[in-house]
Amino acid sequence: MKVRVVAVGRDRSGLYAPAVDEYAKRLGRYLRFELVEVPEARKLAGTPGAKGEEGAALLAKVAPRERVVVLDERGDELTSVAFAERVRRWMERGQDVALLIGGSDGLAPEVLARADERLAVSRFTLAHRLARLVLVEQLYRAMTILRGEPYHK
Repeated sequence: MKVRVVAVGRDRSGLYAPAVDEYAKRLGRYLRFELVEVPEARKLAGTPGAKGEEGAALLAKVAPRERVVVLDERGDELTSVAFAERVRRWMERGQDVALLIGGSDGLAPEVLARADERLAVSRFTLAHRLARLVLVEQLYRAMTILRGEPYHK
């Protein structure tokens, strides 16, 4: 199974990228993992056009047969163990998974319509780069839970 996180924007601050990279490296022991970044729609930020442009860029990176899971504040809130079970089901299906993270304006209706599942990483509103880190860490944690490894205590 291949898991891809497809996200709008880059971490220009340098705060989150090193941690995301570390967890991505660790995930490589368990599955094929890829982080794909699409550009933010800077000129249109805060307008409906920005969300649409970013949505089109996200969907352009999704393969037709991939299972699409979007991060959405109205999505399912799972514990780490429940998320690990969700990952286990994805693995049993043998289907590649694309986890999509929108920009600061959220996800376009077209992206939400394409979603097979919606997940929320927290009830808090998080910076999108921080949500990316939380998601990648939880993917790693899920794999260690499924393997019975001591990372999750």
